[in-house]
Amino acid sequence: MIALNWLRAAALTLGALLLGTAQAEPVALDGTEQWLMTSAEGREYRIMISLPEGEVPYTGGYPVIYLLDGNAYFPAFHAAKRAQKRLQSSIVVAIGYPSETPLDFERRAFDHSPPQPKERNTPAQGGQDLFLDFIQKRLMPRVSETFKVDQDQRSLVGHSFGGMFGVYALFTRPALFQHIVAVSPSLWWRDRYLLEPERTFTKQAHAGKLDLTHSSLKLIMAERDLPQAIQDARSLQLRLEDLSQYGLRSDFEIEKGEDHMSIPFRITTRVLDELVSTRRF
Repeated sequence: MIALNWLRAAALTLGALLLGTAQAEPVALDGTEQWLMTSAEGREYRIMISLPEGEVPYTGGYPVIYLLDGNAYFPAFHAAKRAQKRLQSSIVVAIGYPSETPLDFERRAFDHSPPQPKERNTPAQGGQDLFLDFIQKRLMPRVSETFKVDQDQRSLVGHSFGGMFGVYALFTRPALFQHIVAVSPSLWWRDRYLLEPERTFTKQAHAGKLDLTHSSLKLIMAERDLPQAIQDARSLQLRLEDLSQYGLRSDFEIEKGEDHMSIPFRITTRVLDELVSTRRF
């Protein structure tokens, strides 16, 4: 059996050599760097940085876009940022995982979700507050120590579960990011669990307890997302319109011709352009 396994391995190696794919090295993207960071609980994250180019903007720091599911989406956002000069004086900080898959479903299921009942907690879920702690207490300070950052221009972009997480971040830690872009967010999750933090957030806004003067939420849905998912996002944006009196800007768009998995790659330039061009005076 050992000899047979060795022969199989040798045959696979020979086949790879003939195809020219053996011992392939990862592609290094020019203008980037990578960090490995650990949360307080010992969870490892792969942080991919699209470095800023040019002089520091007149605001005194570079705008920073935090991007979830970095393994999957960082190359597209980095390429879009470098392709146009007006976008280059920004930093994209992609949060990924030390795995070889574009989407680490178990890790993201934990990081982006609320607690589940024990009998339904497979894969493990409920880590959204721990993940926010990691971003706020570990990642953001290191980014600020490494680069000159415009603390009034911090954005978060998330897709699907990541979009749901972005909406949760707005409702529970509204001062952490000035701008949230939620792409095809899973607002239906856990019987629309976000309705409760939304009610609390809205009540605090009406009570004058939140400074939303320079805050925004953009909801982008794919035309071929489920009709109910599109309706949920549109309904959320309509409910939040009332908070414009306190400064919160909300927007809703449908990307024609796209489905749930293709949409993040279609909107990269437009999202970056809007986030980089937004200024706080």
